[in-house]
Amino acid sequence: MVDLRAKPYCLSQEDIAWVESTIAAMTDEEKVGQLFWQLTASQEEDYLRELMEKYHLGGCRYNGMPGAKVLAQNRILQKYAKIPVFIACNPESGGSGVCSDGTFVSSQIKIGATRKPEYAQAMGRISGAQIAATGCNMAFAPVVDITYNWECEEILSRAYGNDPELVATMGKGYMDGIHENPGVASCAKHFPGNGQDYRDAHISNNVNHFGQEKWMRTYGHVYKTLIDGGLPAIMGGHILMPEYMKELHPDITVEELRPATLCPEIMTDLLRNKLGFNGMVVTDASHMVGMTNQMKRADMLPAAINAGCDMFLFFNDPEEDFATMLSAYQNGVISQERMTEALTRILGLKAAMGLNKKAKEALCPSDEEMEAALKNPEYQAVAPAITRDALTLVKYKQKDTLPLSPEKTKRIMIVPIKGTEGPMAALMAMAMGGGPAKKTPAEKLRDRLVAKGFDAFIYVSPIEKMMAEMKAGKPFNMNLYFAGKNAISEFVSGQDLVITLFNVGGGHPAFGLSKGGGEIPWYVHELPVVGISVNKPTMLADCPMLQTYINTYDSNDDTMDALVDALLAGPEAFKGTDPIDSYCGMIDTHM
Repeated sequence: MVDLRAKPYCLSQEDIAWVESTIAAMTDEEKVGQLFWQLTASQEEDYLRELMEKYHLGGCRYNGMPGAKVLAQNRILQKYAKIPVFIACNPESGGSGVCSDGTFVSSQIKIGATRKPEYAQAMGRISGAQIAATGCNMAFAPVVDITYNWECEEILSRAYGNDPELVATMGKGYMDGIHENPGVASCAKHFPGNGQDYRDAHISNNVNHFGQEKWMRTYGHVYKTLIDGGLPAIMGGHILMPEYMKELHPDITVEELRPATLCPEIMTDLLRNKLGFNGMVVTDASHMVGMTNQMKRADMLPAAINAGCDMFLFFNDPEEDFATMLSAYQNGVISQERMTEALTRILGLKAAMGLNKKAKEALCPSDEEMEAALKNPEYQAVAPAITRDALTLVKYKQKDTLPLSPEKTKRIMIVPIKGTEGPMAALMAMAMGGGPAKKTPAEKLRDRLVAKGFDAFIYVSPIEKMMAEMKAGKPFNMNLYFAGKNAISEFVSGQDLVITLFNVGGGHPAFGLSKGGGEIPWYVHELPVVGISVNKPTMLADCPMLQTYINTYDSNDDTMDALVDALLAGPEAFKGTDPIDSYCGMIDTHM
């Protein structure tokens, strides 16, 4: 059922013999352990030893930490692993997804804006090098979802764009870059394809609405491109396909629909039989509601394996989940044939990566090799190059606004717009507290404009003024700002140009007391206004009145340098091409 001589394994007879003999010698517990990934909760040796010796894990992932800690952890994991363990990370934006001191390269959407697959390949190459340098061996990347719905924030900045051909080309480029590093494997996600439902599978159901023919022309084309190119692993998404399933089973009920990770028609019939994928499949995280809301967890674990997933991502409770899967195997819920097939793919990929031929001590590099890879100056130069080709002038209807110059618009007011902060963001901010304060995007832009000769300043909102007055002991007076607006002539006389700077991230912009202030650019016909988003690229939906709108995709220092240079150079300096529909399919955003 698994051809180990074919792509993506291409094993020798010696390696095939290792796979077969290893499986034959495994206990039931060792077989079941190979099906699981776990997210490490500690780097203590006793804890990691238990994961490997008690649960015989097939794979591990971890949360972000410095490269030295990642390397130390991975040495312990491999030391106690009877079979070399997969160790994965999420390098969707470069080595910064490998470790906290890794090299940030770019978001995928930013690379999509360049239309240059060589940048995707460079990001893969850098990611792979820093993966290997820290003792890891698998990238849970690239994201090859397609952004059909601008409200799908789960993958909005993580995907290359809304064109299947662009996504296929960039995804293959990234994969090829990863595979320039021996012993590192790419795992593309999230099959059968996210990007249509605005809901996030972490907290709700997620739906792909395409039927068979349209799916094959879009997502199918993307995956077939990577599969034909030697893709070794795929992450299955908790994604429902109602139209696809209705075409296969006209009488299927809504209650009978299952997400891909629990659906044999998708994970086996479509992926294996129709697309011809011979590699290894791992589920997306099993605590996501798109999976957990389908059935009892005791039924869900073996159902994922029987649907065609070879590995199961993350224990809920290790003792409980391991016992559940072991019981399912020993009681025949998971057949001997299905277990052997899954193990053959898992061990076959480990052999294809050369893990079976290395001594335990050689599975992780030296400290010096890690340092050299993390501090490689060539890697540091890639992000600025991408930025220069990615800055996107999405909308430009006031043709005399750019280029900016101190002679024309010396006084520039920067209006910073933040997003609504959820509880997790607030918690992380508290956890990261105590370090040096970082400049905000507005402060970065202001300082750079001042250095170019502008009188740039940051707008203070009415609510901020009220808070300052209350701290000074003055009484709360909502009417002062809600009813007492300035004359238009007075407002216009304070500046020559306004930059509305969106630093929203996820969710929607928090405009505050918009009726009494300048957060929303109602004044676009009173003086020139330039809208700039430094992360979420769909801000025209919230401010459709903007006549000039730019996406930078991040607010890193090199990006802010390039942004100011482009603002002063003029429209031709913005080389990026909108990789999505930043007009969000709305009529008024074109006004």
